[in-house]
Amino acid sequence: MQDQWNDDQPIYRQLRDRMVGLILEGAFQEGESIPSVRAVSADYQINHLTVSKAYQALVDEGLVEKRRGLGMFVVPGAQEKILHAEKTQFLTVELPKLIQRIEQLGISKQELLGYLPIDNSSQDSQEA
Repeated sequence: MQDQWNDDQPIYRQLRDRMVGLILEGAFQEGESIPSVRAVSADYQINHLTVSKAYQALVDEGLVEKRRGLGMFVVPGAQEKILHAEKTQFLTVELPKLIQRIEQLGISKQELLGYLPIDNSSQDSQEA
């Protein structure tokens, strides 16, 4: 994880997003513990209350659970839950904006496909 923060959103939110990314990437497997509030606070030199707020957001979203005396653990199904939420966000918010921009610029389907790293000769049989 990089330790630089931007001013676009609160640090706790950025930390929450980084943790979500790490869970999605598999850096923290389901059932594994995540670093303690104290460790993250020390590593990134941020207030422990900021880390606690980020972790509470993860608990509220059902991605991690507190185990008394043991710490925080990634819950089973967390990766799938994150993947579903990220796909939904992309398809409902980001993709429509991208399509609108493509249309504004007059980019044809053929031109666009030329830039995509997709093998156009085979059909993807899986649906999202």
